[in-house]
Amino acid sequence: MVGAGTDRTKQNMQGGPVIILARPQLVVNIGMCARAMANFGLVDLRLVAPRESWPCSGSLREMAYNAAAGAAHLLDRARLFATVEEAVADLNFLWATTARERDQGKRIVAPQPAMQESAARCAMAETHGILFGPERTGLDNDEVALADAIITFPVNPAYASLNLAQAVLLVAYEWMRASAGDQPPFSAPNPSPPAKREMVLSFFDYLEAELEKSGFFRPVGKHPIMRRNLRNIFHRIGLTEQDVRTLRGALVRLVEGPRTEPKTRRRQRKKPTE
Repeated sequence: MVGAGTDRTKQNMQGGPVIILARPQLVVNIGMCARAMANFGLVDLRLVAPRESWPCSGSLREMAYNAAAGAAHLLDRARLFATVEEAVADLNFLWATTARERDQGKRIVAPQPAMQESAARCAMAETHGILFGPERTGLDNDEVALADAIITFPVNPAYASLNLAQAVLLVAYEWMRASAGDQPPFSAPNPSPPAKREMVLSFFDYLEAELEKSGFFRPVGKHPIMRRNLRNIFHRIGLTEQDVRTLRGALVRLVEGPRTEPKTRRRQRKKPTE
């Protein structure tokens, strides 16, 4: 399954911190984590003692791969480990994610500055990882103790529990912002250049002349301020040449009424009666 935003013709991003899921309970969440990783260019997924056997098969496999929605390549390449220690052994730096105070004397950072730090240090060839705990309980204290620092999320303190895939998505998004910038990947096309002042003023003259004929500028004493207000409406829009042509064409039709076709064209369109 692929989503509407999937484009196989574009280069796939590579790199970033390792995502380690400790004792994940649901294969659907594993698939959704892979999807979140693919969204933001993360490629290294490691699973530690998942509740369901991995690689999974049958209906469980179908659930996981459907949830991945086109990120099946990450599930195919996911590595399985028996312990967290084995999964993080090759890393230079490890973040642990938790929503609870642990009183371990570790530095506690929000996702944005954490990923800014990782982006800078990964650029110097360091290998960083982010450790996530199981859905129901989160990481235990011994697993948190393996980490260099803690990432926690600024959430509603009365309801701080995040879905596993949502937590991965938030961190992956901040990684993308830190490593590749946060500019949108595309902008609205605008093939028409901004209208020159001469073109805009000509449109104003025509519009105001027709409004004057219709008795719009009443009472007479308010004519100047009504005229300025009307012009300022269009100035705030930032009119393009195409905008002015379209507005003027619409106004002409309102003033002159419907177009009438030449008689010869009407005769050509008329169906034969035979």
